[in-house]
Amino acid sequence: MFTTQTTADTTAAQRTVRTTDGIALAVSEYGNPAGALTVVFLHGHCLRSESWSFVRDELISRYAGARILCFDHRGHGDSAVAAAATYTIEQLANDLHDVLDEVAGPIVLIGHSMGGMTALTYAALYPHEIGTRIVGFGLIATAASGLAEAGFGRFLRNPAVSMFQAGVRRAPELMQSAKRLACKVFAPVVRAAEFGDRTVSPRVLTLAYAMHNETPIVTMASFLSSFMTYDRSAVLSSLSAIPTLVLCGSADLMTPPSHSVAMAAGIEYADFVMIDGAGHSVIMEQPAEVAEAVTRLLDRAAGTPSIVDELVLVA
Repeated sequence: MFTTQTTADTTAAQRTVRTTDGIALAVSEYGNPAGALTVVFLHGHCLRSESWSFVRDELISRYAGARILCFDHRGHGDSAVAAAATYTIEQLANDLHDVLDEVAGPIVLIGHSMGGMTALTYAALYPHEIGTRIVGFGLIATAASGLAEAGFGRFLRNPAVSMFQAGVRRAPELMQSAKRLACKVFAPVVRAAEFGDRTVSPRVLTLAYAMHNETPIVTMASFLSSFMTYDRSAVLSSLSAIPTLVLCGSADLMTPPSHSVAMAAGIEYADFVMIDGAGHSVIMEQPAEVAEAVTRLLDRAAGTPSIVDELVLVA
């Protein structure tokens, strides 16, 4: 069980959840442990749960009734590494299922980038949970399909990507050493991909660089294959049954706004938010605006039948 707290705050209760295949995932809980809603934040590729820290703290100050759960995907952050063959979006969705098996009560899933792809894949693999266990959905700076069709995602089709993956498979330790040496060289590339040419807080840049630099190169390379075949557009219509937020930055170069527009069009009554001037790392660039949109999502989700039933039981 999670460590018990009596008030909502920004300190974390830490624990480990083991997946069905034995991988240890680092899980943190914040906010109100007795909250009727549990918000589960899912981070992006080459990031970690700490990427949500600014939004998380904003949300705690705005929505005292939420319990907030964050965890690092396999191969990321403080979670254990795994076999490269398991670095797929489908596996992340199954890992999410293992984590949620430890959570009681209604859940709102909110994913950024690869985290949003994981959430959509979860909805496809566990459709019976949409509208029952899962009462709200947030898709932030992500896509339902066509990652290689627009923005920086088009580089997935470059033959150099396959060569990079092959090099990592043949000599992972050598490639990891090369990555460490190349971190400073590629820092401007990371900055351009995440933030474009906008002025960004040094604190945000430091966090972004640290997360990218600390991600093992096998993790970085292996997920790319899953991105190239990813398509969960068929599941979008099922999200019309629950409150859903689709949010993006107008200057996102990784998953351009066209992806979010397409997702919102496929979900009835979706709350579509485009934050002017924000890029792919919108959750770090504009956390207050993101938290405001998430708060609206939670307010909507709190009116669903399963939440009402939960409140009656608590009362």
